[in-house]
Amino acid sequence: MLGLVLGALVVTGALLAPWLAPANPLAMSPARLAAPSATTWLGTDQFGRDLLSRLLFGARVSILVAFAAVAAAVGVGTAVGLLAGYLEGTLDHVLMRAVDVLMAFPTLLLALAVVATLGASLPNLIFAIALAYVPIFSRVVRGSVLSIKHHDFVQASRALGAGDARIMLREILPNVLAPIIVQATFNLSTAIMIEAALSFLGLGIQPPAPSWGSMLGEARSFMELDPWLAIAPGSAITVAVLGFNLFGDGLRDILDPRLAGAE
Repeated sequence: MLGLVLGALVVTGALLAPWLAPANPLAMSPARLAAPSATTWLGTDQFGRDLLSRLLFGARVSILVAFAAVAAAVGVGTAVGLLAGYLEGTLDHVLMRAVDVLMAFPTLLLALAVVATLGASLPNLIFAIALAYVPIFSRVVRGSVLSIKHHDFVQASRALGAGDARIMLREILPNVLAPIIVQATFNLSTAIMIEAALSFLGLGIQPPAPSWGSMLGEARSFMELDPWLAIAPGSAITVAVLGFNLFGDGLRDILDPRLAGAE
């Protein structure tokens, strides 16, 4: 329940940012490094930009990148896992070896290498994170398919003349959605962290566009005297990651009663 509330809070803030933000997130003012007050709730940065406004618009970037990257990874990874697990043989061997190559690299390192090669931009950032997540979903789906494909209802469908495509899409896919949904929820939180890390390093969203990671990067030089510059985006990242992780735990307990009973 807490995870759902925190996740909904972050998503709502991102969606309503144009109406909730008290100022233009790019507008500069003479009130530089102003402390939090009644007029600027979270203070201002070194350029006099309102931190609350930048935090809300930064949420839009984090949510967009996370959801787009995870959605793309789910689509590609599910297709790869379905084909590999159902058809097996040479195709399974080739696809899984390609997946193993990608999984040999740490997720953040792979995303960093892709962005560094292609250049820092929003589409490249989404592509890099999605590519890093495709092997995860491929493995999850393939394992589920291998455990389901020999069940009686699948054999009955095949005996009635159903083709491979129909069996995969109508019989097997609906029964592997639960682990996909749970894994996707957990990956939303790590996608937010990866986006923040890459933006912190200057390989993500480029200034002056607001991003939680770039806000943390800009705050490094002011943390000792103006800690609110780092506290605000750091807290936002923590809330978002915690919310989606707790939500994923709750979904896992609901969609896998055996696990809930074991706990």
